Amino acid sequence: MFFDPLWLLFALPGMLLAGWAQYKVTTTFRRYAQVATSRGMSGAEVAASILRVAGIHDVRIEPVGGMLSDHYDPSSKTLRLSPDVYGGRSVSAAGVAAHEVGHALQHADGYAFLQMRSALVPVLSVTSRVAMPAIFLGFLLASGGSAFGQLVLWVGIVSFAAMVLFQLVTLPVEFDASRRALKAIEAGGIVTRQELSGARSVLSAAALTYVAAAISSALQLAYFVLRSGLLGRRDE
Repeated sequence: MFFDPLWLLFALPGMLLAGWAQYKVTTTFRRYAQVATSRGMSGAEVAASILRVAGIHDVRIEPVGGMLSDHYDPSSKTLRLSPDVYGGRSVSAAGVAAHEVGHALQHADGYAFLQMRSALVPVLSVTSRVAMPAIFLGFLLASGGSAFGQLVLWVGIVSFAAMVLFQLVTLPVEFDASRRALKAIEAGGIVTRQELSGARSVLSAAALTYVAAAISSALQLAYFVLRSGLLGRRDE
């Protein structure tokens, strides 16, 4: 399977889509990072304002290193913003900061998909380490007719499927957070209508990265299942 042309047929489209999505989000973020908002609020101030209006007072906001490393940690109720977002006063900073606050709003509301994703995190910590080694070892052993190899292969495939499930559950979480973000910055007068359009472009580009990752992983899973023999006799 190591030089299987069929693998390229399944993997290449996902890889190209992921690369394009990453390029799109980076260029879109940089473009609107050059556009200052009329209110001049930093990303940290935008986040604090939305939380205050929502009546949420137990979420910390702190800076974190890296580019586009922004995230909300529900376990500690901490909103971590990258330098360009935390201190940035641009349309990009406002959009990304509001998006991450969207996750805090989901947490406060008990949003089902966020709870489901959080529940999958401990599982993912195991499956992400097991999946690929088990799949490669399983294929290697199973090629010699080993029943144990087939078992190892299925452990790997099930582990990989858990990773795909996590990515699929992530999609509604991210889309809903962006919806909440755009609604909050518009209702709060944080951005103008024109600036809102820019923020929407940034968040739409960011959403593409999650879609691309899910599609890429789903295609790889389909390949592994096909080659495992679940859908019929496996070609040797």
